[in-house]
Amino acid sequence: MTVLTIGVLLWAAVHLFPAVGAQARARMAGRLGEGPFRGLFSLLIILSLVLIVVGWRSSTPEFVYIPPAWGREAAGLLVLAGFILFVAARAPTNIKRVLRHPQLTGVLAWAVGHLLANGESRSLILFGGLAAWSLVEMIAINWRDGAWQKPDRRPVISDVMTVVIGVVVFALFLFLHRWIAGVPLIPVGAA
Repeated sequence: MTVLTIGVLLWAAVHLFPAVGAQARARMAGRLGEGPFRGLFSLLIILSLVLIVVGWRSSTPEFVYIPPAWGREAAGLLVLAGFILFVAARAPTNIKRVLRHPQLTGVLAWAVGHLLANGESRSLILFGGLAAWSLVEMIAINWRDGAWQKPDRRPVISDVMTVVIGVVVFALFLFLHRWIAGVPLIPVGAA
């Protein structure tokens, strides 16, 4: 569990650094150069992901709480919403007129969904940690950037395409979940 915890903490720290340490980030990028700084940032993110995967796979799950009976169904809807919001963060959509941080809100939905479906220790560390990070990150970015300037309206087709792409990516991850996380979501005979 220690490796998983270190991975989640490293992920959160590296991502929070630009929001809470903007001046330190600027000084470091000035000393290293923007390219090398981004390279170091990327290496630390990759390291955090490796630690998370290794920590997840090497941890023995112990039940901490019993998820609600409706948790799996809620998880499906929240994870689907998370994928749609993740796509919306990179597309010109009206969703950005409603949510200031669609990608972080998507991570939060994804994490809460997993917490509703899983009641064991490693899920609590991974998904609880990422849920907490996403909330703190949104607050830190709002504090750093000040008032929110809503983007201009976009054609509705951009929202429709975002939802379609999000649903397709969700379906793909639903199928691949057994290889990504080691937990099949589609019964073996159904795939």
